[in-house]
Amino acid sequence: MDPSPQFPPPQNPNPNPNVFLDPNSDSIPNFLQNPNPNLTHYLSFSVPKKRRRGRSQRNTPSFRLPLSPFNPNYTDSPSNSRIPSSSTHDNSDEIIVINKEAKTEALIALSAGFPADSLTEEEIEAGVLPVIGGIEQVNYTLIRNHIIAKWRENVSNWVNKKVFLDYIPQHFQPLLDSAYNYLVSHGYINFGVAPSIKEKISVEPSKLGCVIVIGSGLAGLAAARQLMRFGFKVMVLEGRKRAGGRVYTKKMEVGNRVCAAAELGGSVLTGTLGNPLGIVARQLGDSLHKVRDKCPLYCMDGRPVNPDVDVKVESAFNRLLDKASQLRQLMGEVSVDVSLGAALETFQQVYKDAVTDEEMHLFNWHLANLEYANAGLLSNLSLAFWDQDDPYDMGGDHCFLPGGNGKLVQALAENVPILYEKTVHTIRYSGDGVQVIAGNQVFEGDMALCTVPLGVLKKGSIKFIPELPQRKLDGIKRLGFGLLNKVAMLFPHVFWEMDLDTFGHLSDDPSRRGEFFLFYSYATVAGGPLLIALVAGEAAHKFESMPPTDAVTRVLQILKGIYEPKGITVPEPIQTVCTRWGSDPFCFGSYSNVAVGASGDDYDILAESVGDGRLFFAGEATTRRYPATMHGAFLSGLREAANMAHHANIRSMNMKVDKTPSNAHSCANLLADLFREPDIEFGSFSVIFAQKNADPKSPAILRVTFSEPRKRCHEVTKQDQQQHSNKLLFQQLQSHFNQQQQLHVYTLLSRQQVLDLREVRGGDEMRLNYLCEKLGVKLVGRKGLGMNAESVITSIKAERSNRKPVSTPLALKPGVSKLKAGIMRRKLVRRAKVVRKSNSLLHASTNVGSAIKLSEEIQIIDQVLPDVPFSGSNQNELPNT
Repeated sequence: MDPSPQFPPPQNPNPNPNVFLDPNSDSIPNFLQNPNPNLTHYLSFSVPKKRRRGRSQRNTPSFRLPLSPFNPNYTDSPSNSRIPSSSTHDNSDEIIVINKEAKTEALIALSAGFPADSLTEEEIEAGVLPVIGGIEQVNYTLIRNHIIAKWRENVSNWVNKKVFLDYIPQHFQPLLDSAYNYLVSHGYINFGVAPSIKEKISVEPSKLGCVIVIGSGLAGLAAARQLMRFGFKVMVLEGRKRAGGRVYTKKMEVGNRVCAAAELGGSVLTGTLGNPLGIVARQLGDSLHKVRDKCPLYCMDGRPVNPDVDVKVESAFNRLLDKASQLRQLMGEVSVDVSLGAALETFQQVYKDAVTDEEMHLFNWHLANLEYANAGLLSNLSLAFWDQDDPYDMGGDHCFLPGGNGKLVQALAENVPILYEKTVHTIRYSGDGVQVIAGNQVFEGDMALCTVPLGVLKKGSIKFIPELPQRKLDGIKRLGFGLLNKVAMLFPHVFWEMDLDTFGHLSDDPSRRGEFFLFYSYATVAGGPLLIALVAGEAAHKFESMPPTDAVTRVLQILKGIYEPKGITVPEPIQTVCTRWGSDPFCFGSYSNVAVGASGDDYDILAESVGDGRLFFAGEATTRRYPATMHGAFLSGLREAANMAHHANIRSMNMKVDKTPSNAHSCANLLADLFREPDIEFGSFSVIFAQKNADPKSPAILRVTFSEPRKRCHEVTKQDQQQHSNKLLFQQLQSHFNQQQQLHVYTLLSRQQVLDLREVRGGDEMRLNYLCEKLGVKLVGRKGLGMNAESVITSIKAERSNRKPVSTPLALKPGVSKLKAGIMRRKLVRRAKVVRKSNSLLHASTNVGSAIKLSEEIQIIDQVLPDVPFSGSNQNELPNT
């Protein structure tokens, strides 16, 4: 079972063909033909294999940040090195030229989670630049990307800022300082277990304070090591007898001899392109084993599935997921309360008579695989947001670490003070510090970091005093936490094919489709003949009460059915282990997912600190970009270490820390809520007014949304690719990163200025130019708005609270954008269903599975109906819609 990562399903088609270059294209970027040998590992462009499915295409109005070195109108030639700047803060009007590898370095920065040529929201909030946009931002990103690339050349060395002083001009030193300090403090460089990095951990902690970390999983260990390097005194409390949490490598032995290392928890590094755990593995000198794509499937009687049928059903399954994405777009906000399973059932019912039994069994196998990827029943997954993290999939191969991920845990736990068998049951927090109670022991500190799994928070195993804010309690309740179990079997010898890392088995019972549906072979990496069978979906819950002997007997029946017809004898295993992660009191499940009613916002809510910067949260369920992954847990620990250091530094300077949300939203979240219903929208601009009168001098908050324009691959000619291959690659990769990410910047204007801006012709870029050049306005992040703007925001909230509630059957929920007019019309059609012959309206229903039974709704479903059923021979059996 893999409670932390989502395993890479084999034979995965390209889930988003718009992200990568056309494999049939003859155009190969020059820097990929002859890459820097030290960077080859990071320039692998294997397609992410997180889930076996297609992806919906989103086309949102957007425009690029101006003055970018990756702008189609920009070149690296000296003649274009000087561009007029609207920023008065920049002491130079030149674009810095560090070397000729700016594009390669941007790709490496992209793999680390940074847009190729712009800032992340975290950078804006950290104040890396005084003003957003302009040449200063361009130079900052070039320096930032260069620092990341420089460290990636040799991750075993500590990269010092002095290295860059020799060739970065002096007037760029402030940008160098800002970029370097940000990257080091937030754990993007100089992290891990290399000797040069371990040397930076101070033997004598500074006066920054004492931190208590609850949980020694990857999040807790990453945070503890980073905090120790910052100079904090750290104590880790762990309820188990071991470190690692849901990452658990079990040594399976015969006598006193270790035969194999079985991954009972997180096992697969899901993508090596920029994966921080891959970097830690490199620091340890370990090579990774690519999980091979070959994955034969077998029927109930042991016969191999016909390859043609396999391809046909997989293609139809992926089209179904595409259609489900189209359906949620048609439904608008209604899809928030609909499950992915209900949507798939809708389409399945339409053509269930058009498929053979084998095809339906194969289709159910893909459903089980999807439930495995999400550790959740499809009936519980949100149709609207179940795949919200897809744009941030790590690129590169999916890999095993030979010897097990326990090697990573052991290295990260080295010299970290961990107290085992300390089960925390109470956490007290206040503006003065924290008390963490385990048994009859009380541990006191300045701050605490809670890294327990979401399942523990859902169970209420830990009592928080005072109680957590209602906002956080609601997020904990909304997010899903699923289950995946495993049966590990050590055999006397390998009887299966050694060229396989995975193979699958079909079931004729839909309720048992996830029972031993997929086998992982660890013979090449575990040190012995080891097989692991996965149990997902509904079967994973039933497995919790299944006797281990019955489970092993069932697995052996499946294996004998596959191999004995081939003349191969299946031996009895010499040791077996069955997991029960759902019954484990230290996790109560495997990993998180976006359940019906939840959204990606809930991951952010779980990550929010409470108690005036005293109690913090980390773990895979606190990162909306990388949930349910080992690297997501690790990165969340580094993130919170930076946040804790930030709050400690502010307190050390006797400055008041802005309180994070308690029962009321913070200013940042309040601003986001207000902009869900802006007063005016035009292009990428939206506005909220402080007063509902016509006073032209009354204040207003303007928000500008930046996101990457997307250009479909099939809209780009082969000639264009050959002429602009490098540029196209950047646009596609940048689009991949920003597919769902939007960057918001703000400013304070008068009502008249807003109205004048709306009348500017020429699109968003002309409006942006008018805003910066004509009005002299500076766009800032939400934390840079200042006290005047905060007062305006507060008054807008108060004014809106006094309005009479609008009579509308459906209120917008967090994470759901305002509907466009066309979508709204379709939504109203769906809510009202259709007019019967008697002209009476049918009541709205969010049960899509039952909706298909109504013949009047066929016209709606027909808009997103799969165009080809599984079996080509039965196409005429489809209902005539």
